[in-house]
Formats: sequence, C-alpha cells, structure tokens
Amino acid sequence: MNPGAKIMYGTAVFLALMSVIYIFATTMVSDGGNPRGLEWAGTVALILACVLAIMLGGYLHLTSNRSDVLPEDWEEAEVADKAGTLGFFSPHSIWPAAMAGAIMVLGLGIAFLHWWLLILGAVLLIYTTTMLNLQYGLPKEKH
Repeated sequence: MNPGAKIMYGTAVFLALMSVIYIFATTMVSDGGNPRGLEWAGTVALILACVLAIMLGGYLHLTSNRSDVLPEDWEEAEVADKAGTLGFFSPHSIWPAAMAGAIMVLGLGIAFLHWWLLILGAVLLIYTTTMLNLQYGLPKEKH
C-alpha cells in the first residue's frame, strides 16, 4: 500500500476519533450548569473531513495498485527519473500580468460592492484568459 494512502487512512481514523470526542464534549459538557446540546457546525465539518480523508485514501490506494514502482520507491533512482515534461511556458507573454490586473479589478469590485466594477473585472478576466489561451493559436499579426 502506498504511504500516501496510509497517511490518509490514519488521518481519517484521527478525525473519526476527534468527531466522537467533539460530539461528547459539546453535548455533555455543561456551560454554567446547563447542557448546551450538539454543536452542528463543528460536528458536520469533522465528519465531512473524515469522509474526505477516506475518499482520498481510497483513491491513492486504488491508483497505487495500478501503477509500477515509483522513482521515490526505487533505491537506485536518480532525481531526473521523477522529472517529467513540464510543458511550454511563454517567456514574453503579457497576458498573465493582464490577468492579474483583471483579478485586481474584480477584487476591488467585490470589496467595494460596485457592480459596474465587478462586471468590468469579470469581462476583463474572461478576455485576458481567452487571449492567454489563444496567443499561439492566432496568426502573429493578430497579437
């Protein structure tokens, strides 16, 4: 079994134990003589975190059974064995900076609750994202 799956299963057991303790603590511990009852927000959050850890552990467990020996599990592996193709990153693209500016405008629209600024930021973000994706698909004169 993959060490990542073991960590996730261990995390799930820990969260299940903490959920039981939390349920007991919120229902049985009195606050000035009066029992408070179950605190739902924390209980649901702990239970959902436990379920998420079980799902991640199951995924890692199933995928480790289907894969070969990973470079980190092989004693004679080199650092280059783990490195894969990273992809192509445009060195002279202006669009990531333009996207950051669009996100700033969108954030200012949210912060100050100006609908016109929020809509402008959303339109700018859609435009800059589209242009980032199309910058090498368009002819050079259309840039």
